[in-house]
Amino acid sequence: MHGSSVLHTFTNTGFDSTGRRFPGFPKTSDTRTHILAAREALQLILSTGDLLSIDGVGPNQSLVLVAFDEVGQPRLENLGLTPTGQVEIVNFDSARFSGWVRAQGGAGQIPCHRLDQTTEPVILRAETPITVWVIRPLERSELIQGMETGCVSIQHKSAAMSDPYLPPLLGDTRDEFTVPKGRAIAYELKAGEFAQIIDVEGQQCSDFMALRADGLDRGDEWMIDSTATRSMVRRAFPGPGLLDKFYDREMRPLLNVVQDTCGRHDTFGLACTARGYEERGFPGHLNCSDNMSNALAPYGVTRRAAWPAINFFWNTWVNPATHHIQTEESHSRPGDYVAMRAIEDLVCVSTACPDDIDPINGWNPTDVHVRIYRPETPIRRAVAYREKEDAPMSISQESAFHDRLAPLTQHFAPARDLWAPVSYPAHGTLGEYWACRQAVTVQDMSGLRKFDIIGPDAEALLQLATTRNVAKLPVWRGSYTLMCDESGAVIDDGTLFRLAPEIFRWCCGSEESGRALQTLADERGLQVRVHALRGAMPNLAIQGPNSRDLLRNIVFTQPHVPALDHLKWFGVTVARLRDREGAPFMLSRSGYTGELGYEVFCSKSDAVAIWDAVMEAGEEFGITPMGSAALDVIRIEAGLAGANAEFAPGVDAFEAGLGFAVDLTKSDFTGKAALERNAREPRRALKGLLIGCDDVPAHGAPVFAGERQVGVVTSATRSPMLEHAIAMARLSVEHAENGSELEIGQLDGRMKRLGATVSDIPFIDPQRKRARA
Repeated sequence: MHGSSVLHTFTNTGFDSTGRRFPGFPKTSDTRTHILAAREALQLILSTGDLLSIDGVGPNQSLVLVAFDEVGQPRLENLGLTPTGQVEIVNFDSARFSGWVRAQGGAGQIPCHRLDQTTEPVILRAETPITVWVIRPLERSELIQGMETGCVSIQHKSAAMSDPYLPPLLGDTRDEFTVPKGRAIAYELKAGEFAQIIDVEGQQCSDFMALRADGLDRGDEWMIDSTATRSMVRRAFPGPGLLDKFYDREMRPLLNVVQDTCGRHDTFGLACTARGYEERGFPGHLNCSDNMSNALAPYGVTRRAAWPAINFFWNTWVNPATHHIQTEESHSRPGDYVAMRAIEDLVCVSTACPDDIDPINGWNPTDVHVRIYRPETPIRRAVAYREKEDAPMSISQESAFHDRLAPLTQHFAPARDLWAPVSYPAHGTLGEYWACRQAVTVQDMSGLRKFDIIGPDAEALLQLATTRNVAKLPVWRGSYTLMCDESGAVIDDGTLFRLAPEIFRWCCGSEESGRALQTLADERGLQVRVHALRGAMPNLAIQGPNSRDLLRNIVFTQPHVPALDHLKWFGVTVARLRDREGAPFMLSRSGYTGELGYEVFCSKSDAVAIWDAVMEAGEEFGITPMGSAALDVIRIEAGLAGANAEFAPGVDAFEAGLGFAVDLTKSDFTGKAALERNAREPRRALKGLLIGCDDVPAHGAPVFAGERQVGVVTSATRSPMLEHAIAMARLSVEHAENGSELEIGQLDGRMKRLGATVSDIPFIDPQRKRARA
């Protein structure tokens, strides 16, 4: 790594003098894993010899496979299968499949092969190039009632050898090339074209700079300016959405980020320099700044000893205690990428960093690949989402309600693996807030995670896993509860509904609680299945004092289930839209606002119809769509806990203000011993702070009693109803008495403080009378 091994020269014959890959460069096969949930359809493009492995088809479950040749004709035999029936469009979310079939000129009945329960993986081989659709059928009513849902794992292993770790193409490329390790390549982008910067092997860094082509023609070097960009977007890292652009020093946008699968970059440091290596004892070491100067020289760009750059995949952060810039190994995985759209004609340069004396790329410089896509390529905005660090990556999707949301707002933000509206400009956050308080709102909450827990030991599992007594939960009732780890820290919170004696539905915030349930079931040998619904059940929150009146116009229930007017707080039922033939959905009297409210859970196939019905029925009641910004104001006023705010790793349920959801009289549950100990001698408590001004402190702001910090702000907002700022804060019990006068530190608490009075939470409607109305 040091001395004579420093990267001065290259002997890799896989590249020509420009860095473009020669034919015959070492290649590798590719295996991709897909998870298929109930009613989903997955399209796979198979080449000759590709293998398809299917695992996890459980009891009373099935998969449907359909195969087409290159001209769109059914060809199950090319996958070694025989037809066993016809595709039933109504049994899955078929819009994408049907559109594809029509585009191929297909119509009528389509032969399929049905695959029932498997005890071991089924492996299929493509005899010719084919398109395969794998479908997980389930009737809509069965999905809503929690009957035999579940996910299936599908692996596609490519037989053909491909360039190492390169992700699938995003569209029609104009050019692509590899930047060898320790090199830089300059290239041109026309306005509207896309550049995809790919980390080939993972944990590599790639410096990037762009200059306006029209400026270079005049002898002006208008390039990305870090100060202007930080000022314009008010953030330091790239991200899709409205705050995603890179600007020059005249505040003119040059590029915007369209997709980012890594999410951790240092966008405004310097590329590595000769001086940086010299001062650490490595004179003559290759460096990105010199490489960039050399690559840009043919365009007449002035040479620089140190180039500012967007440092893609460089895992850098500011230490909150010392404010020093720190760095560690990159977060990027093989094939991670950033895709950007050029707003102007540009000259760009990309590097593959040669740094082998720092951890930024694991001390192992590797290649970077660049693809340039034509302007007409339909690359949608997206970021990567992984359920956990080693889980397969998925690109953020549009919600099932997106066709109705998109005409109303352009302000979306990632909510796990979906885009969720932040606000609607026709009403604004404040208008949405008052609509929820005084009339009725509808909000897309499809980012919630849902799990069905089914089987004779379902109750036993949930008794062990959750903090409330599940044995007391009747059918058609729900309960807000927690899942904790052994230390009593909250893993997740959510609502547990009982749909039948042996069927529960857990609606929560993260996939970790689903994994914890499965682990506990396996450890105890319980007869239970934990089914992740993934994206199969989008949901709407209909909240506000007029919500019940609205729903009376569209909800139909059968006599054997609770009617709308019979639902008490946290009651649940299954219903249909308007009449017995309407779209089925689960209806619960629940929400995250503290107001009277309901939640509707439906099939993706019925999402648009249900949205339309809600909006039509809500016109007379003043219905308003609501985004996440207004919801955050309302939930803080209502004293409702948020993940990574009120509860976070290292914070037990009582310190998170969630002791009301802990039943210590239960015989046992995960974390009980720790919570019993902490309940006897609490050290911290979650309390409210009434702030005597409109200044809103930041999450994590210190709370002081004199010179000593005695707490920390977990969430804060300006309350429109109280007409001043409020906060929830975790305080030492010695300073948590109502009426205590404390101060919230701004500017580290030294230069500015906000006076605050300790109070109970919720701030508004402490008896929850509005929700119980």
